[in-house]
Amino acid sequence: MKKLFYFLGPLIATVVLAFFVNYWLQQYDNPGYVLIGIGHWSLETSLVVFAVSQIFGFFVLYLFFRILGWLFRLPGQMHSRGKNIKFNRSQEALIAGLVDSAEGNWEKAENVLIKHASHSGAPLIHYLTAARAAQSRGAFDKRDEYLRTATDQAPDSSVVIGLTQAELNLSGNQFEQALETLTRLHSIDPTHASVLKLLHQTYQQVGDWQGIRKLIPSLHTNKILMEAEVKLLETEAFSELLKQSAEKGKIEEIQALWSEVPKYIKAMAGISAIYFAAMIDAGAGAEIENELAGTLSVAWDETLVVLFGSIQSNDVAKQLETAEKWSYVHQENAVLLAVLGNLAIKCDDTFKAESYLAKSIAAEPTVQAYQLLGDLLFAQGDKDNAFKCYKSGLELASSEIVSRIDTVS
Repeated sequence: MKKLFYFLGPLIATVVLAFFVNYWLQQYDNPGYVLIGIGHWSLETSLVVFAVSQIFGFFVLYLFFRILGWLFRLPGQMHSRGKNIKFNRSQEALIAGLVDSAEGNWEKAENVLIKHASHSGAPLIHYLTAARAAQSRGAFDKRDEYLRTATDQAPDSSVVIGLTQAELNLSGNQFEQALETLTRLHSIDPTHASVLKLLHQTYQQVGDWQGIRKLIPSLHTNKILMEAEVKLLETEAFSELLKQSAEKGKIEEIQALWSEVPKYIKAMAGISAIYFAAMIDAGAGAEIENELAGTLSVAWDETLVVLFGSIQSNDVAKQLETAEKWSYVHQENAVLLAVLGNLAIKCDDTFKAESYLAKSIAAEPTVQAYQLLGDLLFAQGDKDNAFKCYKSGLELASSEIVSRIDTVS
């Protein structure tokens, strides 16, 4: 309406002005005329009529070219309008898809998201949300297809697509695929917080403690875990690696790993026991005998006492002498007394052995002490007392089994 006014307003004003000019020229005998000749033709008209026709001609031509320009722009405007309509529909479809996903309508969400993804201003969100919906309904092939399409649509968003793929692999217990994706992402951005966090979780799921150990510095530097969590994770990693090395039975590997364990972890209860047990099982007990004795002198631990007693020492007498020094401080310790009794048997000192084992049973009866004392008495020909020890040991073992069953039930 405003444009029509801008067009007709000057036209009407011009006509009115021409009328007044014509009225003014009529006062003269000769108001003026215009003569146009073309070949044998000529056209004569008054000055006012000629001026008015020129003005009308200008407005007609102006209107013609405006209409012509509008006709030329019309296809583009129609196309742009169609794109806007499709864009608005895609935005509505995205909202509907997110709502359906939240409500658990996976297939419906998937269909509506994919249908309008190509017209969306954020197709990546459509495909990633559709991939999650496909995963939720167990359509892994569709999930992978949507992720591949997302990569084609947004090649610069490889990290976010990879993270989504890894998360979906983890939730679907596809740990090897998740590890492959996260390893690739880690090579692209070694400090990405989400990549490091998911990589840590995946390593734990597959039991790759060597991978976790290598990842720990990055987890600490990039503040993925708190310092206390990092230390706990590092302790768990070295514990598991020591156990794995013990299963292989390679002495050099066990020693090399132990040399890399931080001091604060070595000082923790139970960690050193894993190392010493691994060395003893690998047949290198004599090599760690002095180290184990030194550890016990600093920090008393009954598990380490048992391990010390199980060492196949090159000098059993010295081994017994070392253990006897601890008895001055731990006189009533049943575990130490049983170990002393076993070492005395190895030294063929039956008197000491019988005394230590009897004291151990008096302090705290154990199946092992009863068995060792029974074997010793049987070897000496005292079968009656030996059978009594075996019987007491069996009764104690039975009661322990019953107690465990009651605890479980």
